[in-house]
Amino acid sequence: MSTFTPGQLYLGREYDLANDRLGDRPLLYKARHLTTHGLILGMTGSGKTGLGIILLEEVLLQGVPALILDPKGDITNLMLTFPDLRAEDFAPWVDLEGARRRDMSVAEYAEQEARKWREGLAKWGIGGERIAQLRQTARFTIFTPGSEAGEPVDVLHFFETPALDWEEYEEPLRERISGLVAALLGLVGVEADPLQSPEHILLSRIIEHVWRAGDPLDLPTLIRLLQNPPFRQVGVFELDAFLPEKERLTLARSLNNLIAAPGFEVWQEGTPLDIGELLYALDGRPQASIFYLAHLDDAQRMFFVTLFLEAARDWLRKQSGTTDLRALIYFDEVFGYFPPHPTNPPSKRPLLALIKQGRAAGLGVVLSTQNPADLDYKGLTNAGMWAVGSLRAERDKQRVMEGLEGALAEAGERMSRGETERALGSLKPRVFLFHDIHAGPPLFFHTRWAMSYLRGPLTR
Repeated sequence: MSTFTPGQLYLGREYDLANDRLGDRPLLYKARHLTTHGLILGMTGSGKTGLGIILLEEVLLQGVPALILDPKGDITNLMLTFPDLRAEDFAPWVDLEGARRRDMSVAEYAEQEARKWREGLAKWGIGGERIAQLRQTARFTIFTPGSEAGEPVDVLHFFETPALDWEEYEEPLRERISGLVAALLGLVGVEADPLQSPEHILLSRIIEHVWRAGDPLDLPTLIRLLQNPPFRQVGVFELDAFLPEKERLTLARSLNNLIAAPGFEVWQEGTPLDIGELLYALDGRPQASIFYLAHLDDAQRMFFVTLFLEAARDWLRKQSGTTDLRALIYFDEVFGYFPPHPTNPPSKRPLLALIKQGRAAGLGVVLSTQNPADLDYKGLTNAGMWAVGSLRAERDKQRVMEGLEGALAEAGERMSRGETERALGSLKPRVFLFHDIHAGPPLFFHTRWAMSYLRGPLTR
């Protein structure tokens, strides 16, 4: 069986857990199955990041663009592909501390790493020509919102009045406003319920008023209108009874301090956050757009992630139906952005909407985390692909068992719940429990060697 098959992702080989032995049968996963979304779960050291990078390599080789949210900087390793596998290619990227610990020069350590990669790839039937094909097929870009270290991203254009008819697009425009306001308030430390928070309601009303009128809007204009809104009543309450002038001024001051802070202007420079423009390069190649977020604080990350997901929803609404995988969103370390009920950060609603609505338009969403118990249950039950590495925490194992209960029942005697739960606590690195709802009962597999050099998180 060929491991390089059109429409199939070569992730590794099946693994005989009972005999602790790597099998001969490759694990080939159909790319279009990703439209039912996926989860990659596992504690630190399980090989979770490596599997995510392997999945992305395979998706890009199929000509499918990938949008990657990278809060910790691990997925930037996708940039480190060396078709010739020469020591001098590895040398600028090897861990200097790793060389020192081994009492080796950088050149010696680079030669060791290059040899390890050549030999590792060879065992999985992969050579330099496959790496060259990956580099030729896709274009790779690291975006750094709020920074010029990579390619900056203009997110503030989201405030601009869209060229859409309000009567026709009222529902999606209101959803966009709600996400925009939640992200903005989160950036200044205001946790806002869209139905209860006076700040959220007032800002949403102001934006809707301006957009309905077709007037221009930007963040400075919004701050000025917050102090003196273009209406005097909210619901049945007079404006000052709903949110007194003093409180409006306090919020306006917080927002003004935000835009006056050194460096904030970078948030409105660079490539616009337009999903349609990010999918393909000018030469027609699919793009791997890596959004590196490690330099941001928690509030800034939530701000960007929420606006990114809202931008993805805007793009999704415009797409026609398809059964093929049109694009993939990969979210590494999703902890905190998609928590269980009742926690409701600004990122949760648009992410859940993408998961529920993405399939019809060919959008796949893959979430990765070491804390499955901290994921929203609706997200877990909507995932068609599970790859579960070693988990030690009992609550994490229990959550996985709940999600896979039907699949384990289908496996019958081959894979009991008790045996599976015990196995998850002792899996070796790079060994995963794999389940595809389109392809029968779960199985264990060992990931192939990554073509990308896994040197750990890149920094500025």
